[in-house]
Amino acid sequence: MVASIIPNYSCGNTLSIIETIDLRHALFLLATLNSISFDFFARQTVGGTHFNHWILKQMPVVDYDHINESFLSIIIAKIFHLSFTAFDLKPMADEFGYSGNPFVWNERERFQLQCELDAIFAHFYGIEKEEMDYILETFPIVKRKDIAKYGSYRTKETILQLYDEFEWVRNELNEK
Repeated sequence: MVASIIPNYSCGNTLSIIETIDLRHALFLLATLNSISFDFFARQTVGGTHFNHWILKQMPVVDYDHINESFLSIIIAKIFHLSFTAFDLKPMADEFGYSGNPFVWNERERFQLQCELDAIFAHFYGIEKEEMDYILETFPIVKRKDIAKYGSYRTKETILQLYDEFEWVRNELNEK
Protein backbone atom coordinates (compact mmCIF):
# COMPACT_ATOMS: atom_id res chain seq x y z
CA MET A 1 0.00 0.00 0.00
CA VAL A 2 1.33 3.41 -0.95
CA ALA A 3 -0.76 6.38 0.14
CA SER A 4 -0.05 10.04 -0.49
CA ILE A 5 -1.46 13.52 -0.31
CA ILE A 6 -1.38 14.89 -3.82
CA PRO A 7 -1.85 18.36 -5.27
CA ASN A 8 -5.22 19.28 -6.74
CA TYR A 9 -4.68 17.67 -10.16
CA SER A 10 -6.54 15.19 -12.31
CA CYS A 11 -5.95 11.51 -11.61
CA GLY A 12 -6.29 8.28 -13.55
CA ASN A 13 -8.84 5.58 -12.90
CA THR A 14 -6.62 3.29 -10.81
CA LEU A 15 -5.99 5.91 -8.14
CA SER A 16 -8.46 5.80 -5.27
CA ILE A 17 -9.10 9.24 -3.83
CA ILE A 18 -10.43 10.04 -0.37
CA GLU A 19 -11.46 13.68 -0.30
CA THR A 20 -14.19 14.17 2.26
CA ILE A 21 -12.17 14.53 5.46
CA ASP A 22 -10.40 17.42 7.18
CA LEU A 23 -6.63 17.76 6.87
CA ARG A 24 -5.71 16.45 10.34
CA HIS A 25 -7.83 13.37 9.74
CA ALA A 26 -6.33 12.97 6.26
CA LEU A 27 -2.78 13.16 7.65
CA PHE A 28 -3.61 10.61 10.35
CA LEU A 29 -5.15 8.30 7.74
CA LEU A 30 -2.06 8.76 5.57
CA ALA A 31 0.18 7.72 8.47
CA THR A 32 -2.04 4.71 9.14
CA LEU A 33 -2.13 3.54 5.52
CA ASN A 34 1.65 3.89 5.13
CA SER A 35 2.50 2.00 8.30
CA ILE A 36 4.27 -1.36 8.09
CA SER A 37 1.48 -2.86 10.20
CA PHE A 38 -1.24 -1.77 7.78
CA ASP A 39 0.85 -2.88 4.80
CA PHE A 40 1.18 -6.34 6.37
CA PHE A 41 -2.59 -6.58 6.92
CA ALA A 42 -3.22 -5.40 3.35
CA ARG A 43 -0.86 -8.02 1.90
CA GLN A 44 -2.76 -10.72 3.79
CA THR A 45 -6.00 -9.51 2.17
CA VAL A 46 -5.13 -8.47 -1.39
CA GLY A 47 -4.05 -11.06 -3.91
CA GLY A 48 -2.88 -8.67 -6.60
CA THR A 49 -1.53 -5.19 -7.04
CA HIS A 50 -4.78 -3.22 -7.15
CA PHE A 51 -6.24 -2.03 -3.87
CA ASN A 52 -9.71 -0.72 -4.63
CA HIS A 53 -11.88 1.28 -2.27
CA TRP A 54 -14.07 -1.72 -1.42
CA ILE A 55 -11.07 -3.52 0.02
CA LEU A 56 -9.97 -0.40 1.90
CA LYS A 57 -13.39 -0.18 3.57
CA GLN A 58 -12.82 -3.67 5.01
CA MET A 59 -9.31 -3.02 6.36
CA PRO A 60 -8.48 -2.47 10.04
CA VAL A 61 -7.85 1.28 10.04
CA VAL A 62 -6.98 2.82 13.41
CA ASP A 63 -9.97 4.93 14.49
CA TYR A 64 -8.99 8.61 14.50
CA ASP A 65 -11.77 9.45 16.96
CA HIS A 66 -10.37 7.08 19.60
CA ILE A 67 -6.83 8.50 19.63
CA ASN A 68 -6.12 11.20 22.18
CA GLU A 69 -4.86 14.62 21.15
CA SER A 70 -1.29 14.09 22.39
CA PHE A 71 -0.88 11.05 20.12
CA LEU A 72 -2.58 12.80 17.22
CA SER A 73 -0.28 15.81 17.49
CA ILE A 74 2.84 13.61 17.46
CA ILE A 75 1.68 11.54 14.50
CA ILE A 76 0.34 14.44 12.46
CA ALA A 77 3.54 16.47 12.90
CA LYS A 78 5.66 13.51 11.72
CA ILE A 79 3.52 12.68 8.68
CA PHE A 80 3.22 16.36 7.73
CA HIS A 81 7.02 16.56 7.72
CA LEU A 82 7.16 13.47 5.50
CA SER A 83 4.47 14.83 3.16
CA PHE A 84 5.26 18.49 2.61
CA THR A 85 8.31 18.20 0.36
CA ALA A 86 7.24 20.26 -2.66
CA PHE A 87 5.79 23.71 -3.31
CA ASP A 88 2.78 22.26 -5.14
CA LEU A 89 1.51 21.11 -1.72
CA LYS A 90 1.65 24.66 -0.33
CA PRO A 91 -2.18 24.82 -0.02
CA MET A 92 -1.95 21.85 2.36
CA ALA A 93 0.77 23.59 4.37
CA ASP A 94 -1.31 26.77 4.51
CA GLU A 95 -4.32 24.83 5.79
CA PHE A 96 -2.06 23.17 8.36
CA GLY A 97 -0.90 26.59 9.52
CA TYR A 98 2.67 26.10 8.36
CA SER A 99 4.21 29.08 6.59
CA GLY A 100 7.71 27.75 5.94
CA ASN A 101 9.22 26.19 2.85
CA PRO A 102 8.77 22.52 2.02
CA PHE A 103 10.96 20.19 4.05
CA VAL A 104 14.22 19.16 2.44
CA TRP A 105 14.22 15.53 1.34
CA ASN A 106 16.67 13.96 3.78
CA GLU A 107 16.75 10.15 3.53
CA ARG A 108 18.11 9.61 7.05
CA GLU A 109 15.52 11.90 8.63
CA ARG A 110 12.66 10.41 6.58
CA PHE A 111 13.75 6.90 7.53
CA GLN A 112 13.76 7.82 11.23
CA LEU A 113 10.34 9.50 11.08
CA GLN A 114 8.75 6.57 9.23
CA CYS A 115 10.26 4.04 11.65
CA GLU A 116 8.91 6.06 14.58
CA LEU A 117 5.45 6.01 13.01
CA ASP A 118 5.75 2.26 12.38
CA ALA A 119 6.61 1.65 16.03
CA ILE A 120 3.72 3.82 17.25
CA PHE A 121 1.20 2.13 14.94
CA ALA A 122 2.38 -1.31 16.04
CA HIS A 123 1.29 -0.29 19.54
CA PHE A 124 -2.00 1.15 18.25
CA TYR A 125 -2.76 -2.18 16.59
CA GLY A 126 -1.83 -4.11 19.75
CA ILE A 127 1.03 -5.92 18.03
CA GLU A 128 3.50 -7.56 20.40
CA LYS A 129 7.22 -7.13 19.79
CA GLU A 130 7.66 -10.77 18.68
CA GLU A 131 4.78 -10.34 16.25
CA MET A 132 6.36 -7.17 14.89
CA ASP A 133 9.61 -9.09 14.42
CA TYR A 134 7.68 -11.66 12.38
CA ILE A 135 5.83 -8.98 10.38
CA LEU A 136 9.11 -7.28 9.46
CA GLU A 137 10.50 -10.62 8.26
CA THR A 138 7.66 -10.74 5.71
CA PHE A 139 9.22 -7.81 3.81
CA PRO A 140 12.01 -9.65 1.95
CA ILE A 141 12.72 -6.84 -0.52
CA VAL A 142 13.25 -4.31 2.28
CA LYS A 143 15.44 -6.83 4.10
CA ARG A 144 17.51 -7.63 1.02
CA LYS A 145 18.05 -3.95 0.15
CA ASP A 146 18.97 -3.07 3.74
CA ILE A 147 21.49 -5.88 3.97
CA ALA A 148 23.02 -4.97 0.61
CA LYS A 149 23.34 -1.29 1.55
CA TYR A 150 23.97 -1.39 5.32
CA GLY A 151 25.13 -4.93 6.08
CA SER A 152 22.13 -5.60 8.33
CA TYR A 153 18.35 -5.40 8.32
CA ARG A 154 18.43 -1.77 9.49
CA THR A 155 14.70 -1.16 9.10
CA LYS A 156 13.81 -4.06 11.38
CA GLU A 157 16.47 -3.19 13.94
CA THR A 158 15.37 0.45 14.08
CA ILE A 159 11.64 -0.26 14.32
CA LEU A 160 12.13 -2.85 17.06
CA GLN A 161 14.35 -0.47 19.03
CA LEU A 162 11.78 2.29 18.65
CA TYR A 163 9.03 -0.16 19.58
CA ASP A 164 10.63 -0.38 23.02
CA GLU A 165 11.10 3.39 23.21
CA PHE A 166 7.43 3.95 22.39
CA GLU A 167 6.19 1.41 24.96
CA TRP A 168 4.60 4.38 26.76
CA VAL A 169 2.09 4.57 23.89
CA ARG A 170 0.73 1.13 24.71
CA ASN A 171 0.77 1.86 28.43
CA GLU A 172 -1.21 5.05 27.93
CA LEU A 173 -3.66 3.32 25.58
CA ASN A 174 -4.22 0.58 28.18
CA GLU A 175 -5.02 3.17 30.85
CA LYS A 176 -8.06 4.41 28.88
